[in-house]
Amino acid sequence: MSLSLHQASVPAFIATLTSMKHWLDKAAKQKSEAELIDARLAPDMAPLSRQFQIASDTAKGAIARLTGIEAPAMADTEASFAELKERCDKTIAYLESIDPAALDGAGEREVVMTFPNGGGMRMDGLTHLNGFALPNFYFHATAAYAILRAQGVEIGKADFLGHLAPFMFAPPQPAEA
Repeated sequence: MSLSLHQASVPAFIATLTSMKHWLDKAAKQKSEAELIDARLAPDMAPLSRQFQIASDTAKGAIARLTGIEAPAMADTEASFAELKERCDKTIAYLESIDPAALDGAGEREVVMTFPNGGGMRMDGLTHLNGFALPNFYFHATAAYAILRAQGVEIGKADFLGHLAPFMFAPPQPAEA
C-alpha cells in the first residue's frame, strides 16, 4: 500500500492545528493572554500570534498549490486566543473540504511560489510538500509551542502529540502473587 499525498499531509496538518488550539486553552488558564500573544523566543523572531498565522498559511497554502483549489484568504489580524483558534478552525475546515482525489498526481505537478521580494521557488509537488511545506509548518508550530513553554505555560510533549491519545495504552501490570 502506498501513501498518498493527502494521507501524508492533510491529517498531519489537522492534527497539529487541533493540538495548537488546545495549547491556547491551557495557556489561557495559566497566564495572561495579553502577555503571551506578542511573546517571542528572540527579538528577531515572529511573536506567538504570527507563528499561528504562518502555520495556518503553510497548511492551507500547500494544499491549495498542490490541488489548485483556492484556500480561504485570512487577513493576519488575529489579536486574541479566540481569533487564533477560529483561524485554526477555518484552516481545518478548508483542509477537511479537500477530496483526497484532488491530490492525485500532485507530486508531479509544478509548484511555483513567489515571495514579496520578487524571488521564489519552483519545484515539483512532492518536493514542495516534503522539502518546504511540512518542515515550514512544523517549524512554526514548534516555535509557537516553544514560545508558550518559554513563557512558563505548562504544556509538554503529550500536548504536542495530543492527536495520538486514542492510541495510548497502559503498560502491563505485574501479576499479583
